[in-house]
Amino acid sequence: MSTINAQSDQQSRHAALSPTTGCVHNWTQTLVPTTRDAPADAETPSHIFLVRAGYIRQVGAGIYNYLPLAWRTLRKISEIVREEMDAAGASEFLMPAMMPIELYKDTKRDENYGDLLFTFEDRHGRRTALGPTHEEVITDLMCGAVTSYKQFPLNLYQIQSKFRDEFRPRAGLLRCREFIMKDAYSFHLELDGEAGLNHTYDKMYQAYTNIFTRCGLDFSAVEAEAGPIGGSASHEFMVNCANGEDTILVCPESGYAANVEKAEIGQRNWSFDLAPTTEITKHHTPDMPGIEGVAEHLGVQPSEMLKSIVFRRVGTEAKWVVAVVRGDHDVNEAKVRDAVGTEVELAPEAEATKAGFSIGYVSPRTFDSIKMTLVVDPDALNAPSWATGADEKDHHITGFNWSRDMANAIAAEKVKVADIRNAEAGDPSPRAEGAKLEARRGIEVGHIFKLGTKYSSAMGLSVLNKQQKKQDVIMGCYGIGVSRTLSACIESAHDDNGIIWPLAIAPYHAQIVVIRPDDEGVMDEANKLASELAQQGFDVLIDDRDDRPGPKFKDADLVGIPLRFIISPKTIEANQVEFKARSDEGKAELIARDKALHAAIAKCGSLN
Repeated sequence: MSTINAQSDQQSRHAALSPTTGCVHNWTQTLVPTTRDAPADAETPSHIFLVRAGYIRQVGAGIYNYLPLAWRTLRKISEIVREEMDAAGASEFLMPAMMPIELYKDTKRDENYGDLLFTFEDRHGRRTALGPTHEEVITDLMCGAVTSYKQFPLNLYQIQSKFRDEFRPRAGLLRCREFIMKDAYSFHLELDGEAGLNHTYDKMYQAYTNIFTRCGLDFSAVEAEAGPIGGSASHEFMVNCANGEDTILVCPESGYAANVEKAEIGQRNWSFDLAPTTEITKHHTPDMPGIEGVAEHLGVQPSEMLKSIVFRRVGTEAKWVVAVVRGDHDVNEAKVRDAVGTEVELAPEAEATKAGFSIGYVSPRTFDSIKMTLVVDPDALNAPSWATGADEKDHHITGFNWSRDMANAIAAEKVKVADIRNAEAGDPSPRAEGAKLEARRGIEVGHIFKLGTKYSSAMGLSVLNKQQKKQDVIMGCYGIGVSRTLSACIESAHDDNGIIWPLAIAPYHAQIVVIRPDDEGVMDEANKLASELAQQGFDVLIDDRDDRPGPKFKDADLVGIPLRFIISPKTIEANQVEFKARSDEGKAELIARDKALHAAIAKCGSLN
């Protein structure tokens, strides 16, 4: 089924609720500056085609003008978002883009965001941030706006420009410094029941499913880590795309899906009891650039080495954690956090060195000299002999054996075994025995979070509950990258000639390409067909430029409008019109003029 036909039922359902007449615009009366050349830094299809098709133009690094075609699509995405958010019980409002830096005083998110946070000083020396998200602003607002348990639950959303000071903006609208986002925030006094966070979270999950389905996107909802926003549970909505920027791991049997940071790994065999096969030998490894260089020097594979990463617990006295994984694997900080039960962060090198760690050369044997928690991934226990650091600068050892060299710690049950690495394709599924995880690529366009009381407790948002006891308010957070959705759609729906828009978010539904518009009666016929289409709810763009057919057809493919009609003196004489759907292969077909409207409706359904 074509993308257009797949969307017809959704379009008809929503159009029936509010009949509208489509608009008609002429190409010569709007701004569509198509070009044959892409910017030198454009690498992704969406960046290339958005520029070439005249949708965007760069103002500065990661900053873009949205030209008329792009703005029409952004408005259509935004309206779908509004309709589904309103239907789910949320109310729209607007917060300022600027926020006093003092709002971050209690949450410390200015520190978590680091250099990604845009800040400046005004003429009075007051430091201000440009909002990447608005958790602090809305929590501060609620502190003065809600006073009774009777005001809950509450769900508010806005569609607004956000800012992130990317070090290297790239991929056009996918990774820029100013972008358009919908962010929503819900407030509750309980987790369960109709007024609870879990109920609203499920409603937002369904609303997001409706939004991206209506936008015509092929997407997956996957379990995710909360990242700098924080919270207990979250899901990302990812557009499935072969050249997507994120990896999704999927179980083909159970349907389980998660991003790399969140994906669990199924049961793996491991044992401390593998007998040693060789003695420990120390090797001089000066200035070796990481695992690959050391492995080559020692004559082993990275999978035969141990990688020991030092973390520092946040806010506790027993602060050191050493996480050990196989040399060809990557430690997952969130899984380390879950394994030890407290927040952790990568240890600052100077502080760790002062404590006695030889950073870059740490081994599990450090346990003997430094008080710490040792956490080991199962795959780091499945061989009798390992190469690892020697706990001495510029030195490694071979022949390390867990049962011999860590006997005391193992006997005292002080070596914790847990899933602490990033999952990979081919790992056991956590949901279906015998199944293997498969890797897919995607682009994140939405993210929903259960924040809990992270912000309310930090900023003093509490009310008296039904029992007249003071209680911190429970929060949820729900974001959609509106401008990212536009770009992600192109990444997943294009060909060598240009964009292929799904009907629902195309800037126009139909394009009428006029050949020899100055000839008598040609524009009259084009306007008549446009009016017929508009009466059925189609937005129509008439290409009335005085240009050769070839360039106009190339531009039609480039801008990607779903339906194309071609009118010329020749077709008028034959009482015909040429018709083609952008998603169809092959040439346009000649149809009777009185069948033109029927052909459009047959492809899309009436939009009225």
